[in-house]
Amino acid sequence: MIDPRLLAFKKLLDIMDELREKCPWDSKQTFESLRYLTIEETYELSDAIIDQKYQEIGKELGDLMLHLVFYSKIGEEKKLFDIETVLNGINEKLVRRHPHIFGDVAVQNETEVKENWEKIKLQEKGNRSVLGGVPKSLPAMVKAFRMQEKAAGVGFDWDHTEQVLDKVHEEYAELMEEVQNQSDRIEDEFGDLLFALINYARFININPEDALEKTNRRFIQRFQHIEKRAQELGKSITDMDLEEMEIYWQEAKHL
Repeated sequence: MIDPRLLAFKKLLDIMDELREKCPWDSKQTFESLRYLTIEETYELSDAIIDQKYQEIGKELGDLMLHLVFYSKIGEEKKLFDIETVLNGINEKLVRRHPHIFGDVAVQNETEVKENWEKIKLQEKGNRSVLGGVPKSLPAMVKAFRMQEKAAGVGFDWDHTEQVLDKVHEEYAELMEEVQNQSDRIEDEFGDLLFALINYARFININPEDALEKTNRRFIQRFQHIEKRAQELGKSITDMDLEEMEIYWQEAKHL
């Protein structure tokens, strides 16, 4: 019996072949035109994950799968690569970078797995910079987190969480000193503090991007509650003073 997963994937490939041949919109798409749509789909998947909407996660994965097949079809038409090349490439990479599963390398924990991954990746890339694989266009917070992970993967890291927290306190003190002096280094020190906080988040197993996004959403929910209360009272939020806003802000925290 043929694996139903293979049948489902073949059906998607067949549909894509037909769309590229017959659909006016699909036939005109390029790598460049799909790029922005792919970014949008990725953020939609991110939203579904943060909101824990598990059915939506499945749907968004389907949308992303479509994009992967779409890119592969365009690559095939241009005689650059095809879906077989793409799948064989990732299969070979996974086997190569997991010698503790497919080879004779022994590891004790996930940290050693990550360290081996980075070492093998460096060898594959011709020993270029460890940080060379971090996309330049990543949002700054995500980029900082990935840079720290990659540096840690080759041993450039703190030994203990307390050391990182001490660094946070140190950077905060330096920022306060520059603020007090109204120097031109305030922005630099603020960036250093953020970088240290992101590092601390990594040590306590928190993704700082996810944490900040959840805070953003809580702020929206609570602020919109204030707006709703103002509307119920028949006035604009601009007519409220800060003390009144704070009452409804606290109220929103318990909803």
